Amino acid sequence: MGKKLYVGNLPFSATEETLNSKFSELGTVDSAKVITDRDTGRSKGFGFVEMSNDDEALECISKFDGEDMEGRPLRVNEAKPQAPRTGGFGGGNRDRY
Repeated sequence: MGKKLYVGNLPFSATEETLNSKFSELGTVDSAKVITDRDTGRSKGFGFVEMSNDDEALECISKFDGEDMEGRPLRVNEAKPQAPRTGGFGGGNRDRY
């Protein structure tokens, strides 16, 4: 069972390949994703890495959290589950009447 890691404070030049190569130094990376703005395509400065082994994921957290990447200290920790989305523009409960 693997762990999904949150990687924050990424430099805007970071790519999925950059994340993959960095985290694969310490273990097997199942996937690496840099979150981008859908309008501009520019990185939002954070991403997620899925590691296939829990021990390797914990090692990545301890080694990379606070490590400098292009002048920015990375923030690496275990990802929290995404909160369910509610309402929003054009959505919501349509059973009002």
